[in-house]
Amino acid sequence: MKRPEILAPAGSMETLVSALRTGADAVYIGGKKFSARNNAVNFTDDELACAVELCHKYSAKLYLAVNTIISDNEIQDFCDYIRFTSEIGVDGYIVQDMGACGIIRGIVPDSVLHASTQMSIHTVAGVRLLEKSGFERVVPARELSADTLAKICRENIETEVFVHGALCMSVSGQCYMSAIIGSRSANRGCCGQACRLPFSATGKNDCCSLSLKDLSLMEYAEQLTKMGVDSLKIEGRMKRPEYVASAVNELTKALNGGIPDKDTLAGIFSRSGFTDGYFTGERSHMFGIRSKENVTSAKTLLPAIHELYRSERAVYEVDFHAEIKSGKPVSITAYCNGISAEVRGDCPDIAVNSPTDFNLLEKQLSKSGDTVFFYGNLTADIDDGLFVPVKKINELRRNVIEKLTELIVKKNTPKYRITDYIPQKSAVNRTKSAENLPVRTFCRTVGQALSAEKLSEYVVIPEKLITEKLLDKIPAEKIIISPPRFIVDEEKITARLCELRKLGLNHLLCHTLDTVAIGENTGFRLHGNFTLNVFNSFSADYLRNIGLEDCIFSIEATLAQFRQLRTELPVGAVVYGKLPLMLTRNCPVKNEIGCKNCTHCIIDRTSRKFPVVCCGDYVEILNPDILYMADKLNEFTNISFTVVLLSDENAEQTISAISGVKPAGNITRGLYCRGVI
Repeated sequence: MKRPEILAPAGSMETLVSALRTGADAVYIGGKKFSARNNAVNFTDDELACAVELCHKYSAKLYLAVNTIISDNEIQDFCDYIRFTSEIGVDGYIVQDMGACGIIRGIVPDSVLHASTQMSIHTVAGVRLLEKSGFERVVPARELSADTLAKICRENIETEVFVHGALCMSVSGQCYMSAIIGSRSANRGCCGQACRLPFSATGKNDCCSLSLKDLSLMEYAEQLTKMGVDSLKIEGRMKRPEYVASAVNELTKALNGGIPDKDTLAGIFSRSGFTDGYFTGERSHMFGIRSKENVTSAKTLLPAIHELYRSERAVYEVDFHAEIKSGKPVSITAYCNGISAEVRGDCPDIAVNSPTDFNLLEKQLSKSGDTVFFYGNLTADIDDGLFVPVKKINELRRNVIEKLTELIVKKNTPKYRITDYIPQKSAVNRTKSAENLPVRTFCRTVGQALSAEKLSEYVVIPEKLITEKLLDKIPAEKIIISPPRFIVDEEKITARLCELRKLGLNHLLCHTLDTVAIGENTGFRLHGNFTLNVFNSFSADYLRNIGLEDCIFSIEATLAQFRQLRTELPVGAVVYGKLPLMLTRNCPVKNEIGCKNCTHCIIDRTSRKFPVVCCGDYVEILNPDILYMADKLNEFTNISFTVVLLSDENAEQTISAISGVKPAGNITRGLYCRGVI
């Protein structure tokens, strides 16, 4: 049974050192750009080169997070960054943006791609699509059960699973709360962690109903190993070195059959303890906050944790061969893992008192000191009556170890084929006014669908609402099926979609690559939702190449970014509706007051009420303000259709929304003008 990789985070050089010295097999880091943790210290280009060398000195891998969505005007900068990081020898790229994936492969055909958890992959079908697209590893959504993870692990792709660290309330890649509220996009690496602020179903000021405890699955290390997980991932690129060191140390202990010390882990950092809720299905005690007690307890533990990484970790056994021959330079050769390095010094002197012998030589060469080596064996060919000063022997030892280290780093550093590929955008430029474009209406009720049908090109209807009776009133060719945004039972939803195909429905809305794959397998015509986070022309092209007919552009894009679009894939824009801020497997209302007392909303510290929509296996939290752009349609360019998102509108309000009538209450222009960081 293969032991999984221990994958540690590092947001700074000191944290990187702590991870490697405590036993990490691999480290993931981010640079100053394109990283989903822009608030970490992160690494300059020079520091990145040093980090690669340091990891490879330990035979550890270094994976670079370039897991933000990128805009069209960042493409050249992104290309330059990929060339540089490939030249210094990073071992793999963690990616969310499918356009970025294509660019990386164009520049570095033999690059190693890991699908970020920001892709929201949560089904076997989605994993297979990634494998077909050239990914070597997938980081599935953190909301999966042990059974679903086990199925994914049986696929022909490496699986990386989070086992310790912070949990987002929202499914990763599906959170727009920080962006909509404060222009700080999680998909762009600038999450403001609005979920840690006070929210309550009843308006309490001291309740944080969107804050989850930290995850810890270390006690399931043996089960995850048997399951076939390839990499056990620790979250925390914004955490201090001691946090990473303690997590790596306890995970190593767990993999070796020991019991991880959760008290130590909780003392270093926790939010009211830990949870394993998604993995085990016990989701009733998953919420927690960072308290004063949590902060205070860490201070007493830090000195002991620091000792774990104060010195270099010896990872290689090194053997030596020495030759001390009369009239010849002293020679020391070091051997390690099939690599050898030789250094030569001065010729030995004639001994006056004590000649240099085997015992003296072994005593000095076995002093590996603060290096990554520990002493193995010595062979020697020494003439009688010769003398080499101890100072010279030590110097030769240091030199040969340094040379051997350089050779190990070189051996562990991949060499890639780097091309002069330059991404080219399509010449397509759609300048037709959005005022005359067809409308697609997303409906949450049958009544809304019936009201919207005659005014819409398509009505998007949840699959659970579609019946033969409904099809008597709305033509099948006008319906786009909306499957669940998070699929808990893949076999069940696949069977359901096959039933709907037999009823004559042909169109499917794709929320993530999971539904793209399921839709392709069941023969649907595919339409992409904005939840695919298409933010540039190349991501749109990717979707077109895998069979999508059109896609809604990201709700985090500005009007200026629409103007930069050049793609043959028809693209749409949301122009009305309460935007979904979160997709979560936990209901904040249920956790606080129970389903029987449901308020259908949560309230923030400013008394704003955020609608909470129960969708069965998951919950959507909506923005309280209505996006309204009907009076600014002439400012949109390069789009082929507009989108209306309905929430609780009645028949009259539905018709008004599609007709462009300004709604009552607070409106917002979303991010179309102000954009995101």
